Amino acid sequence: MDIKLKKFSHLMTTKIIIFILMITCFTGAIQASVDLAVKGDGDLGLVFGDSYFRSKSFERESEPLLFDLTRLIGEYKSEEHILNGGTISEEEWRNEEENLFEDYQFHSKNFNPNLSETENYEKFKEDYADKISQARDRLIKDDLREFHLLMQNIKEIKGPLYYASDGVNVFKNSSQTEKGQFKTYPSYLLFEDYSSEIYPEEIEDNESFYWFREGKEEFDSKGKAIYIAFTDEFLNNKIKAWKESKASATESFYRVVGFFTGFILLFLYLVTVAGRRLFKDQEVHLHAVDKLYVDINFFLFSGLMVTWVATMETITYSNIHKAVIPITIPISAAGFMLILSLVRHIKNRTFFKHTLIYKLFSILFKFVKDVYENGNVAVKTVLIVIGYPVLIALTFFMFPITIGLAAWFSLRRVKSFNAIKEGVERIKDGDIHHHIDVGGKGEFSKLAANINSMTDGLKKAVDSELKSERLKTELITNVSHDIRTPLTSIITYVDLLKKEKDPAKVAEYVEVLDQKSKRLKLLTDDLFEAAKASSGNIPVQLERIDISSLINQGLGEVSDKVEELGLEFRFNYPKEKVYIQADGKLLWRSIENVLSNIFKYALKGSRVYIDIEETGNEVLLTFKNISAYELNISADELMERFKRGDESRTSQGSGLGLSIAESLTEIQKGKFMIQVDGDLFKTMIYMPKYKDVI
Repeated sequence: MDIKLKKFSHLMTTKIIIFILMITCFTGAIQASVDLAVKGDGDLGLVFGDSYFRSKSFERESEPLLFDLTRLIGEYKSEEHILNGGTISEEEWRNEEENLFEDYQFHSKNFNPNLSETENYEKFKEDYADKISQARDRLIKDDLREFHLLMQNIKEIKGPLYYASDGVNVFKNSSQTEKGQFKTYPSYLLFEDYSSEIYPEEIEDNESFYWFREGKEEFDSKGKAIYIAFTDEFLNNKIKAWKESKASATESFYRVVGFFTGFILLFLYLVTVAGRRLFKDQEVHLHAVDKLYVDINFFLFSGLMVTWVATMETITYSNIHKAVIPITIPISAAGFMLILSLVRHIKNRTFFKHTLIYKLFSILFKFVKDVYENGNVAVKTVLIVIGYPVLIALTFFMFPITIGLAAWFSLRRVKSFNAIKEGVERIKDGDIHHHIDVGGKGEFSKLAANINSMTDGLKKAVDSELKSERLKTELITNVSHDIRTPLTSIITYVDLLKKEKDPAKVAEYVEVLDQKSKRLKLLTDDLFEAAKASSGNIPVQLERIDISSLINQGLGEVSDKVEELGLEFRFNYPKEKVYIQADGKLLWRSIENVLSNIFKYALKGSRVYIDIEETGNEVLLTFKNISAYELNISADELMERFKRGDESRTSQGSGLGLSIAESLTEIQKGKFMIQVDGDLFKTMIYMPKYKDVI
């Protein structure tokens, strides 16, 4: 079961199904939230409320009435009181007069700046008497309008019974006027002078009670009374409606919790598998939507949110629950696709790099960098001349820092120029080993690198010339020594032969002359072949060669020599045939020289290993043997002309075998190398692999 789960958990089909379920849960949560707001009339506490008297429903029934009665007995009282200006406060009237006086100062021709403010104010009252009277009438009319509105509001109250009096004016909707009469009802609010009686007690936990207690401090309560009582019929209907709303809101709340929990779990799952094809998959796989720049993604997502809110606000309160699903599904689907795209970019570590702003700045930076690094000095100078003033203008608020950076940049360039100047002087004076180091990038860095390359080339040329001269000297010395030895023997034995009469001695001298002449011929032939191979004048015919067959055939030809020396050859090669591109004759001559070297210097009775390996576009042929002599010289010295492993001149070789093999290998576009590790002697020949030309 676990294996099947892992198999299907990251399939695209699974992700699509989970995405659809997530959108369904999200839309369901929004729909349930709207239903909760509509049924609870915006009161989430309805779900957790345990009493009607502590609910907002009771607050909505009592607060407006309590508020209107308080204003009537505390502020407006009666029409006569309003018409007499009793509702106009000193501060309110002072503000009106100040506004009129300000208008008088700026617009009246009668205003005299030479008079005192008091004198102007008295003149203002005379000139603006009509406007002052009109302002007073306007304030009175506004208060009368508000008074009649409050009277209309309390007359429409049918359920609660009320009585309010300031000692003169009375506002009521029943014949009952005594406090005791109101206390006979199942619920009441009684406020008289500075005392209050609330029943039942849980009403005191309601916000309306705190509102009224704080509001009472704004007017003098002495001699004032407000009685409000709620009848059984009124309370029974309200409590029943409240319980029905509570049950409906509770159901909607549980739907919100259920849908939202499902949405969170499904969303977390999609976040986990986003961009992955397996749980252990390290690579993030992007989709077509991920080509959208991250900042554009943010812009579109914000636009979708604004569109959803704006669309929902245009729908009436009574129809909003019907419009939630058709509006939310397409917008939320598009929005969560954008969110999951952001998640994939976060996993892929391209959240900032895949932004349009980053892209534009990268292009601009690369353009300026390419112009500066690849352009000539004139282009760079123009770029600096144009760019620096622009930089100064953009960073005027940090001008000292900009100047400091410019000075630091200029100082670095001056130091680089001085370093190059001093380096060229030293190289000119003969110090070809001097290296100019200026660091960084740019024109001066490239110039220093070019000068260093020139000195490196000069140094290599000098070293090569010195080595060539040394090799020439050794060649002349060794050739002279090796050729002179058999030649001297030939001259000596020829003189002896002229004087010798004994036939047996004559035969012995002739045998020695034959050996020495063959030795002289061998030296001459090897010297000629080495010179010819080094010059590269040997004709080369490259063809396809089965390297394994070539080695097997060659070993068969030298089997007698192998048996004579007691050597054991171990040949390792691939099962499939390996073809190389080479000249068969020249390659075998190189291999023959290597084998000849093994026969001369390998320890008798030891093993010789021959391995063939494929290394990309090349084939490596390796020969390994144990030397009979101590190898107390380096591999480089062994490759030099006329060197022998034992550094003696007693063997029959010319010392040119390995050098000839190297030259013959190189003219076939191969590589020849040797390694020395203690008594282990290793020869490696790299040849190009044969490629079929279609």
